[in-house]
Amino acid sequence: MAQHTPPTDHEAAAAALPFPTIRSIGLGAPFRWISLGFADLRACPVASLFYGFCFTAMGLLVTFVFEHAYQYTSAVSTGFLLLAPFFAMGLYELSRRRQLGQPCELAPTLTVWRRNAGNIAVFAAVLTVVFLIWARASLVIFAMFYTQEMPNLTGFLTQVLSIDNLEFLMIYFGVGLVFALLVFAVSVVSIPLMLDRNQDAVTSMIASIRALAENPLPLLVWAALIVTLTLLGFLSFHLGLVVLMPVVGHATWHAYRDLVAPLPR
Repeated sequence: MAQHTPPTDHEAAAAALPFPTIRSIGLGAPFRWISLGFADLRACPVASLFYGFCFTAMGLLVTFVFEHAYQYTSAVSTGFLLLAPFFAMGLYELSRRRQLGQPCELAPTLTVWRRNAGNIAVFAAVLTVVFLIWARASLVIFAMFYTQEMPNLTGFLTQVLSIDNLEFLMIYFGVGLVFALLVFAVSVVSIPLMLDRNQDAVTSMIASIRALAENPLPLLVWAALIVTLTLLGFLSFHLGLVVLMPVVGHATWHAYRDLVAPLPR
């Protein structure tokens, strides 16, 4: 007769969790999240800026790739956006600790992923698959329009910005938008939910999709703010990422707190 291993306390607690209750938010909520993110940065400057410098290092990597193999830049840039939520886990933890009145210490945030490592790994695997598909699709689109030798960087930028390449731009950014919306849809509250409640990965992703479905306009504003702040960080020679990415990370925690109702006591 087969032996059945009894569930661990952690598994039993996770199985007992109810499905997250999603709340409706106002159109101005994303701007309030940014304000709260700045407040968290001011309250926890050293630990927050540590993560900011990590984001800057990632941005410099994107620039290096762009200068030497710009056809791969979309893949690396996408990798930046996919890895960002995982780098931001420490920022979520800082915001959580601040809400609980605990000190802003960097060390405990570096290993916060251990709290729900298995489900975070599942979520990471899903995003990795999406990233690999997009990277391949990006290269295929480039190959469709550049059947000969790739132009040099100046020539490439001139061609991309030319009105003659509207078809390339429409296809490239159209396909990219589909992938971006997919990643955003499953990521809105996923990692904060997994860290805060030890929720499983599938439930967390479904909750994120439901949050977007119930609050489409506010969360599209939120997505636009994330993209805008990220672009500002890149355009400032990556120096802006030191501050702007921690703000976005902290703000994401407050987005989660607004969108997901707390567990009943």
